[in-house]
Amino acid sequence: MAPAVIFLLIWMLVPLAMTIYYSFQQYNLVMPMYNGFAGLNNFAILLSDPTFWKSLANTLIIVGASLVITVSLGLMLALLFNRTFVGRGVARTLAVAPFFVMPVVTGLIWKNMLFHPVYGLFAWVARQLGLEPVDWLAHYPMLSVIIMITWEWTPFALLVLLTGLQSLPEDQIEAARLDGASAWQEFRHIVIPHLGQVLYVVVMLESIFFLTSFAEIYTTTSGGPGTATTNLPYYIFQTVFQQTDIGIASAAAIGAVILANIFAIMLIRFIAGNLNAGAAR
Repeated sequence: MAPAVIFLLIWMLVPLAMTIYYSFQQYNLVMPMYNGFAGLNNFAILLSDPTFWKSLANTLIIVGASLVITVSLGLMLALLFNRTFVGRGVARTLAVAPFFVMPVVTGLIWKNMLFHPVYGLFAWVARQLGLEPVDWLAHYPMLSVIIMITWEWTPFALLVLLTGLQSLPEDQIEAARLDGASAWQEFRHIVIPHLGQVLYVVVMLESIFFLTSFAEIYTTTSGGPGTATTNLPYYIFQTVFQQTDIGIASAAAIGAVILANIFAIMLIRFIAGNLNAGAAR
């Protein structure tokens, strides 16, 4: 396993080390004559930039809202598809299909075929109902981004939770029903505890991916209107390709890494605490 481990360490540590190095450098691609050691100046500029704080707030909103919606919808769909009904195989395939659509394609589909105020599907439905079409990306940009991300990632939660449900012993459910447990009691005291570890895995993985959401924003709102949908990855992109400031962009990337690690540590501690509590019971 040594070659694989060494390759992974190089693959991860070299970019991280370069990012840390450039975060302490004054390095602008269009002004090479002013390059040099900057100390903590890049971080000071970053923390004094209101756009950075706005992008941080937008990132937390996207992560929080997308987590709640995807986990809730994924759990409801998993409970539905765990039952036997006509056409279940086809329904499962259709429900999982959005997860295999590339993020860029997802953004283009929603922008041009669904959200478009003139020839989008939502505009057509609104006109059929006698209502005024809505320009979703202009009037509800953050909601539009969250809708796209949740449409793409709800199938992931569905797949993982459905796998967890299929490992639930049938004798537990039958015993609960024989004891007169209601559907809610069955869900609360049997299904949820059984899915505990699976739910934590879904939340952790989706949190990491939601923190790095970029393509959906790039192809639809471009971080706008203004900075309404600018998250940390898009802020870093703008700093590199529009301001050509590698130093400040690297400092922002370090901030994104710190934020991701805070999420991971909090979730790991939460998972460990719940597992220990469950073992104690």
